[in-house]
Amino acid sequence: MALLIDGYNLLHASGILGRGVGPGSLERSRRALLNFLAESLEESVLRKTTVVFDAREAPPGLPRQLTHQGLTVRFAEQGGDADALIEELIAADSSPRRLTVVSSDHRLHRAARRRNAKPVDSDLWYADTLRKRIERQRKKPTTAKPSGPASEAEVRYWLRQFGLDERDVPSEAPSERAESPTDNPFPPGYAEDVDEENA
Repeated sequence: MALLIDGYNLLHASGILGRGVGPGSLERSRRALLNFLAESLEESVLRKTTVVFDAREAPPGLPRQLTHQGLTVRFAEQGGDADALIEELIAADSSPRRLTVVSSDHRLHRAARRRNAKPVDSDLWYADTLRKRIERQRKKPTTAKPSGPASEAEVRYWLRQFGLDERDVPSEAPSERAESPTDNPFPPGYAEDVDEENA
């Protein structure tokens, strides 16, 4: 399945487009969206995904097409808009039945249906993608707890984290020390008679 995504439309629908204004805010929002897509889509889908943005605040000096972590990113020509470019890409697609167009723009829905492509509203697609991403993360195996005693370096690290001094901690773990007569508060043979009765 190939994906053709109306970038700014999805930015608005997902809420990724921040409220910040000023130089670089739109570029940061675009990057956040592209990172979300790169982290959320399966590798096979990622390679077949194209995200289209208007030329508004396109990165200066970059070509109209670039790759971001496997995604194809396109910018409309200066003076053009993303919708027109998306319509061109739909019309040029060699297997439109395998194409999903992500946009809430009904003009693009009509263009997709004319070629038998599947149109999906941006907010619905985003919610479904987010749900699938969360499910995949839940299924990932959790990190196993470390086994065995901590190394000296690990002990020193955690002592520093808790503001403790190394001198306050014995240099050997209790299990490694030879047991001294004062380690056991009970005299030899204490409670052996009870153990024999219970045996």
